Amino acid sequence: MAALGVYSKKHKVTVVGSGNWGSAIAKIVAENTKEHPDLFEEEVQMWVYEEETTVPKTSKHYDAGSKFSTQPHKLTKLINHFHDNVKYLPDITLPPNLIANPSLQESVHDSSILIFNLPHQFIGGLCDQMKGHILPYARGISCIKGVSVDREDVRLFSESIGEKLGIYCGALSGANIANEVAQEKFSETTIAYDPPPMDSRNPTPKATTPQGPTPSSSQLDLTAINEHKDSKGRTSKVKLIVPPSDLPPIDHNIIKALFHRPYFHVQVVSDVAGVSLGGALKNIVAIATGFVAGLGWGDNAKAAVMRVGLLEMVKFGKMFFSNNVQTKTFTEESAGVADLITSCSGGRNYRCAKMSVERKVSIQDVEREELNGQMLQGTSTAEDVFHFLKARGKESEFPLLVGTYRILHGEVRVEDLPDLMAGKKK
Repeated sequence: MAALGVYSKKHKVTVVGSGNWGSAIAKIVAENTKEHPDLFEEEVQMWVYEEETTVPKTSKHYDAGSKFSTQPHKLTKLINHFHDNVKYLPDITLPPNLIANPSLQESVHDSSILIFNLPHQFIGGLCDQMKGHILPYARGISCIKGVSVDREDVRLFSESIGEKLGIYCGALSGANIANEVAQEKFSETTIAYDPPPMDSRNPTPKATTPQGPTPSSSQLDLTAINEHKDSKGRTSKVKLIVPPSDLPPIDHNIIKALFHRPYFHVQVVSDVAGVSLGGALKNIVAIATGFVAGLGWGDNAKAAVMRVGLLEMVKFGKMFFSNNVQTKTFTEESAGVADLITSCSGGRNYRCAKMSVERKVSIQDVEREELNGQMLQGTSTAEDVFHFLKARGKESEFPLLVGTYRILHGEVRVEDLPDLMAGKKK
């Protein structure tokens, strides 16, 4: 485990976002900053979109005789008073060193590690507000699942954040249901973080003789390199600033120290694209699995869909991110196969697809009736992925992903899915 050693400064951490999953991650991070005082400042800032709310009558904090319970108050005030996000993660005790802050600029001030956990549609606007208010050498972790897909490209949310803010950003994803994690039920996650070369404190040999490195020119100063590669192996547009040498280097050890808990096991890898793609494509597979479940075809059929889906997830990653994606990210990591299993067993995409077949209505009808205004990610991802593949003439190579889109649009029946998976034209 990394230790402070000769480093005179510690990392300050901010969590940008305070919803259900954001609060659960903030709880973990605050527990770990307190546990590792040699690496991190104990206080963790959590940016909260300010709103007025009342303590629910079902809350353990509700007191009918207290105006603090019965009258509306700012959400940040309630969080900091009760150490409980009474609206988005109720009845979960948050560490006292986690401070809710309604000011985005104040919450990120002087933080060297930024953790992003908010709906993806707000990334651009919030990053614009953060510009000029963050440390130029900060590093980030995105907990926003999925990718952005259009006809032209597939973009990682972590890289969108990095380009907006001029920093490097990794990604966290896995089989993580927020309430279960917050209740400290055992789970795993995967964090993809590929440290930029300039973050290395270990010199690299740059000149050799038959006898080995020459004494005068044996070291390459990696901190002088401000370029790094993106997830497709291209030189990134972002010119990074080297973190000061009096801060511990942000490497896999630091990342694990910040996120790993006895109930939340962390595997740190370097495959940011694979981790991000797993969080997106599994939602399409979950819809297909829900379709066959709705027909009552049983566990064998669901397993077949998941098997083919996993293969297509790997194929998509290797085809469009060939320089970086590793097969084992999908087959061995929580961000791959484990998240796929969870999503295909009871996630909202699976449930809504299953109900749509059982009720003989569209999945959009189920979405409106069951999700209280929330949106399914699988339906939009299926559409985006289909048009991306079609623009490249690759539809036939992904029969399950494309077949799911065609079912959603009424072009074929759910009953046709086995033939579609086998590559038969319908």
